[in-house]
Amino acid sequence: MAGKKLTVVISQHQGKNPTKRKLEEDLAVACMLNPALDVSIVPNLYDLSHDHTGTLFLKHVPGNVVVLAWLYPRAIHWVLDRAGIKGKEGTVLLKSEDDEPEDDVEDGAKAEVLGALQVPDRRIYSIDLKCATDPQQFLNEINRIVSESNERTVDLMDWIQGAPNSDQLARYLNPQPVAEPVAASVADDENTIRRRWYPVIDYSRCTNCMECIDFCLFGVYGVDALDRILVETQDNCKKGCPACSRVCPANAIVFPHHKTPEIAGANGEVTSLKIDLSKLFGAPDAMELAARERDIELVRDGRDAVGITAGMTKRQSKSKERDQLDDLLDGLDSLDL
Repeated sequence: MAGKKLTVVISQHQGKNPTKRKLEEDLAVACMLNPALDVSIVPNLYDLSHDHTGTLFLKHVPGNVVVLAWLYPRAIHWVLDRAGIKGKEGTVLLKSEDDEPEDDVEDGAKAEVLGALQVPDRRIYSIDLKCATDPQQFLNEINRIVSESNERTVDLMDWIQGAPNSDQLARYLNPQPVAEPVAASVADDENTIRRRWYPVIDYSRCTNCMECIDFCLFGVYGVDALDRILVETQDNCKKGCPACSRVCPANAIVFPHHKTPEIAGANGEVTSLKIDLSKLFGAPDAMELAARERDIELVRDGRDAVGITAGMTKRQSKSKERDQLDDLLDGLDSLDL
């Protein structure tokens, strides 16, 4: 594996913004001129179906890979993981201002999360194209990653996860050119891209508490053979509704194109308590807002609104004893405003 080229994948923006498209093109040209890189362009990652040629191409990329997309790095990584494109999270130093590093998590708390399954020994470096406008900043980071990748090797057996047969080994050691993923304008229904809306689970945070499956009344969530929560019927999700993300106590549910950075995948807590004037004067908290968003979609489906109590029994059962939140709310109630 020593000296093998690093694959760089550029995921296109959903729209046709000329500034964003120019950045994509400038990066693609610069990467093609770099003999240490293989570069490919795919449609927007979030919109790709699992059988799209862009997804199939990504599944056949061996070794470490750099993925540049108009999404937060956390969203990039877990969108890929959901599609079966797996790897360990590579360290990326180029970040946007609203994607600050997370606070350290205690070992005991970290042990409670589900984590991803069957992760091969390779790195996926996820870079947000929103974090800079100068192509050189991205190129500098890619060159740093090239140097880092050359310092470590990926064991062939670990990456394939088993004993390869002769055909697999031949394809891996002598990869054949893969047809470039088709553009969204192609008439072939199989590869036509449409904008999608569905939740993505960050398994590095998910504790399998099942709050989301209790709260969602549209059949989006299910469980796998290991009783792990999953997004089972993504097309049942209501476009623009992020309610389940607001009720997730682990902040593990991402809607990559939501306008709120924390819901879209930026580091931070969706349900964090922030005392401000809007809350003091009656604005809804995250739970109330989530219930309202869910009720709107229920009514649009011709069903009855259910309010905040439906799907909340599990959370309520965990809160029988007084805690610091109760003391805080009592303190707010006692303020003479």
